[in-house]
Amino acid sequence: MQALNKTGLWCAALALMLSFSGCQKDYFVYEINDQTILPVNSQKIKPKSITQYISILYTNFFQRAISPNSMLQAQKAIESIGDKQVAFDILLSKYMNDPKVILPTVESMRQDPEGFIRNTYKRFLVREPTEAELNWMLNYIKSRPNVTPEHFYFAFGTCNEHFHY
Repeated sequence: MQALNKTGLWCAALALMLSFSGCQKDYFVYEINDQTILPVNSQKIKPKSITQYISILYTNFFQRAISPNSMLQAQKAIESIGDKQVAFDILLSKYMNDPKVILPTVESMRQDPEGFIRNTYKRFLVREPTEAELNWMLNYIKSRPNVTPEHFYFAFGTCNEHFHY
């Protein structure tokens, strides 16, 4: 009887030890420094002025500086329209329909899509594309046979990042 009681106590003590030790969480410390990860364009927080936007847009499309008279006309046109985004879209369309605009050809875009994408990012956003952006754009060009450089230039010219520096 005493041997059974001693065995029963040992079993109860062992069961208690196992039940408490099984409920503990394991914490691992890998000694890795915390890193702050931000989007690529997070440094561009200052909006461009209307003059800066027009000047940069004109230079991107015509690869030369805008004349003072053309700048004044564009500024007056943008200031006369209440919705600035619509005004910028109209100005961009006007520039793209100008016969003097310098755009890459569809053939050159199809022959070297990676070079086209890298040059477009540098031209409009003043940076290299990330690997994810590059792969997405490459797949976009390959999967859409009717897409042209005009589509990309319009998208880049009106994207939010292009309005900031």
